[in-house]
Amino acid sequence: MNSPVIQPYLLFGGRCEEALAFYQSALGATIGMKMRYNEAPDPPPPGMLPEGYETKIMHSEFTIGDNVLMASDGCGEIPTFSGFSLSLTLPTREEARTAFDALADGGKVTMPLGETFWSPLFGMVTDRFGLGWMVTVPETKI
Repeated sequence: MNSPVIQPYLLFGGRCEEALAFYQSALGATIGMKMRYNEAPDPPPPGMLPEGYETKIMHSEFTIGDNVLMASDGCGEIPTFSGFSLSLTLPTREEARTAFDALADGGKVTMPLGETFWSPLFGMVTDRFGLGWMVTVPETKI
């Protein structure tokens, strides 16, 4: 039996296309499968989508490093990314700073990058979509 897999499924409330492009630019994400509502084999039930959502993204997958995330525009609900953050571990301080600065562009720094007792460089940021990120460099062992 295969082990269970947990993957974040992010709902961007009509901004999924923008989010995918942002993560592609900011983090080097690779966009995989992308299907719009009007491309689905079966149409959504009447009244499920707000007007104008026909060309919005029903489902997409993207990868950052070896991690697969899924995303959608949802069905018109306002996104609320609360109660969790995505933790992004990068091998070098330079890569962490670059990713942190990119995620902070249009977002809000909640904890500036700095040294902690568990990491030579750690910081927290909420990106322009309201998604929280914890950026860290692993502790190096001597």
